[in-house]
Amino acid sequence: MEQKNTWLSYTGEQKEELEALCGKYLDFLDRGKTERECTDYAVNAAEAAGYRNLKNLVDSGEQVKSGDKVYAEWMGKTVALFHIGSAPIEEGLNILGAHIDSPRLDVKQNPLYEESELAYLDTHYYGGIKKYQWVALPLAIHGVIVKTDGTTVELRLGDEEGDPVFCVTDLLVHLAGEQLEKKATKVVEGENLDLLVGSIPLKDKDKNAVKEGILELLKDKYDIEERDLESAELEIVPAGKAREAGFDRSMVLSYGQDDRVCAYTSLQAFLDVEEVERTSVCLLVDKEEIGSVGATGMRSRFFENALAELLDRMGVYNDLTLRRVLERSRMLSSDVSAAFDPLYASQFDKKNAAFFGKGIVFNKFTGSRGKSGSNDANAEYFAFVRAIMEKAGVAYQTAELGKVDAGGGGTIAYIMSLYGMDVIDCGMAVLSMHAPWEVTSKSDLYEGYRAYKAFISEK
Repeated sequence: MEQKNTWLSYTGEQKEELEALCGKYLDFLDRGKTERECTDYAVNAAEAAGYRNLKNLVDSGEQVKSGDKVYAEWMGKTVALFHIGSAPIEEGLNILGAHIDSPRLDVKQNPLYEESELAYLDTHYYGGIKKYQWVALPLAIHGVIVKTDGTTVELRLGDEEGDPVFCVTDLLVHLAGEQLEKKATKVVEGENLDLLVGSIPLKDKDKNAVKEGILELLKDKYDIEERDLESAELEIVPAGKAREAGFDRSMVLSYGQDDRVCAYTSLQAFLDVEEVERTSVCLLVDKEEIGSVGATGMRSRFFENALAELLDRMGVYNDLTLRRVLERSRMLSSDVSAAFDPLYASQFDKKNAAFFGKGIVFNKFTGSRGKSGSNDANAEYFAFVRAIMEKAGVAYQTAELGKVDAGGGGTIAYIMSLYGMDVIDCGMAVLSMHAPWEVTSKSDLYEGYRAYKAFISEK
């Protein structure tokens, strides 16, 4: 069961391919810090590769046939790519699925206020975070402000050279005696994760002069009023670019690698496969970090509706066919796994942990405590997937998310399994998962890419 570190097996050509892939991945991370930005990236990449918008085909009445490439996008936050295979679609789909939302701070709907001549944006954190990790570091604002006339103002401030940045302040250590006696969950309270955004008062204003100064800047630069913030989606994310990590540059340090490391490799592998026998899908979804809820989460009917439209364009739609296609499909539900951290070894079962440099990670089950909330893949399907990996020479490992009863987590796998299809969780190992800056291994990224290509190409 001993597995060698993959770095020791690569040829010079493979190392060059690995580095090229990781260079593109770093660019993706910088371009896609929100689910909207990731969707834009995926749509642009798909269109450049010859994919057409399914909605346009529906509107025009054009038929879809074997070899065609189409995509469906929903609300700017979720996208599905379809590559029509040579085999009848009724035989089922090969699906790669990942999520493109990440833990962050969201700006509230009535956010801007002034206190003691400092201006702040009030926030509400999104997803599972350690709140104390988000103070005293440079932060950026990404998102959209939609005005009542339908105009959308895009905001992306804090990541370009010369941009200002923002921060959440922390209590100085000299006065933190009482604070440091608190539990980690209480050291920084959620309501205190407010973003410091300004301090210059506007002249000739007796009340809230700093806030009025910020509003004047927003009006001048973006032509928005304070009430326009009510219909805004502004996300606070760490400022700064993704970087290579380590003296040997063997790792990637970046925000949002849960789950964009899986999303990018799934997308790139999908686009790089030129022909498929079995119709294949790349599914990138929103809201996984808060339970896959909402119209853009995996619990919505977006994917089912898009598939129904596709079947109609292929001339084979009826309700029974739709259900059969879903039931006969097979999926890799890709989400990151916890990398073994020797500094916190007590929280892992080392025999069943994921390690850097050992390849893509398969989790037969996730969930928490007694596998609660897990898909728990069938042994027959896992054996089938293992055979694909071994045939393609892909390095892979198996793992659980920490010790029994140490914690746990979930993915979108159980939602897709409701259709009766075969699903298994897989993904890359991550250190510091859900922290503002997470760490992955370049070699695991490469093996994940190779794994997804092999799966998509399977008959």
